[in-house]
Amino acid sequence: MVALYLDPPERALVLCVDEKSQIQALDRSRPTLPILPGTPARRAHDYLRHGTTSLFAALDIASGRVTHQLHRRHRSVEFRKFLDLLDQTVPTTLAVHLILDNYATHKTPAIRRWLVRHPRFVLHFIPKSSSWLNLVERWFAELTTKKLQRGAHPSVQALEADITAWAEHWNANPRPYVWTKTADEILANLARYCRRISDSGH
Repeated sequence: MVALYLDPPERALVLCVDEKSQIQALDRSRPTLPILPGTPARRAHDYLRHGTTSLFAALDIASGRVTHQLHRRHRSVEFRKFLDLLDQTVPTTLAVHLILDNYATHKTPAIRRWLVRHPRFVLHFIPKSSSWLNLVERWFAELTTKKLQRGAHPSVQALEADITAWAEHWNANPRPYVWTKTADEILANLARYCRRISDSGH
């Protein structure tokens, strides 16, 4: 898995793929009051719920570009449609390596049949409880903190338009994610954490 990040194959595209499911279209119960001199913006604490959408996304580790698709449901049928989109957009001369989790929709018989018909696609499943290995999760985190948490969406259509605008804005100036810590630093942090929890008495 890590080798795909550090030394990707030649004539291949490595994509980090995942779904952000059940994104809620939330609208404040009352309009947000704007910032005034000496007064911060004020928002109601409660929401009105207007339905959900699911975001399928693939992050190109080399360029940082994101391919995305929105669906109202989150099944293997929708995942196959997303694979079809990737197949259409990635040049046919390239192999496609997908880094993704072990979610059941990624392993259904329909998906296995699709992969047999598209042999240039190779799936690499991350271990359980290691979502941090999938860099598209970092992009989802930015989408959440910079757009969704602060937004108000009176409909699912408005939510989907906002997500699409965010993705297009990102792709206008994409930035690949780069790990800055060495393996030794990561393992040292993990060791310190393990010592802390083992000494806590729980």
